[in-house]
Amino acid sequence: MTTVLAARDLWQSWFRWTTAGEFAGFLAPALIGAVTSSPQLLVLAGMVEGAILGAAQAVVLRRVDRTLNGRGWIGATALAAAFAWAVAMLAVHNGDRLNTLPLGAVLPIAAVAGIAVLLSLGTAQWFVLRNHFPSAHLWIWANALAWGAGLLMFTAVTTPLWQPGQPPELIALVGALGGLLMAATMAAVTGAALTRLMRRK
Repeated sequence: MTTVLAARDLWQSWFRWTTAGEFAGFLAPALIGAVTSSPQLLVLAGMVEGAILGAAQAVVLRRVDRTLNGRGWIGATALAAAFAWAVAMLAVHNGDRLNTLPLGAVLPIAAVAGIAVLLSLGTAQWFVLRNHFPSAHLWIWANALAWGAGLLMFTAVTTPLWQPGQPPELIALVGALGGLLMAATMAAVTGAALTRLMRRK
């Protein structure tokens, strides 16, 4: 069983690496989004974001369990991030069509899309964790909570700061600030979940 001190060290290491990895990775879609609205490029940038995040997280996970497949973790994280961005781009670029539908039809679509996005990363990573932690299924729900909180933080920060007609540099800077706070929020929640999984192991 992990000691209190070891759990604290694990959380701190995970928080630092995950925050840094997600922030660095998020710069790719933030910069791409500042200069173009191409859904294909944004999905590709999202995959880059996921790969960088996965690589940072794998550094900590490999210290916890040397048998964990680091490349598998990075690949799963990259694919899940691309999926999440693809769902988001479908919603954005079909906004006009969705606005023509009755509210009773839009709400279920939005709910399914939102749930799919929130569960995507944790589910993909669960396929790697399941052979290493007996309660790995909890990782799916922890990630959903973490990303939900992180996205709320991002929206709360960027919505009042982004204004029409701003230069690309300012758009990117606001996006980077929101991305940093989103990353820290997500890292804090998933770090707590990881230490709990370690105790159960």
